[in-house]
Amino acid sequence: MLIAAGGTGNHVHLLFILPASCSLAHAVQKLKGSSSRWLGRSFSWQEGYGAFSVSASQVLVVKRYIQNQKEHHCKRNFEQEFVALLRNCGIEYDERYVFG
Repeated sequence: MLIAAGGTGNHVHLLFILPASCSLAHAVQKLKGSSSRWLGRSFSWQEGYGAFSVSASQVLVVKRYIQNQKEHHCKRNFEQEFVALLRNCGIEYDERYVFG
């Protein structure tokens, strides 16, 4: 079930409830496939994606964050935002592979 969707010209944020019977990879595959057909031939998704779990107590905070993407990106670009999310969540990463 989709709770919130938003983004800018170079990325999208989705907040949704993923049923236990569906893997994240499968959900992303279906989302990318279906939306690519809807958006047309001139559109293409990047190869990867990032996914973060959200506790129930933070759903409204994340929803507001998604709804205010224009304001967030006046302060920092997508790349800075994504690296900050990785760091804040304690996720180790190799910069050579994060953005392709």
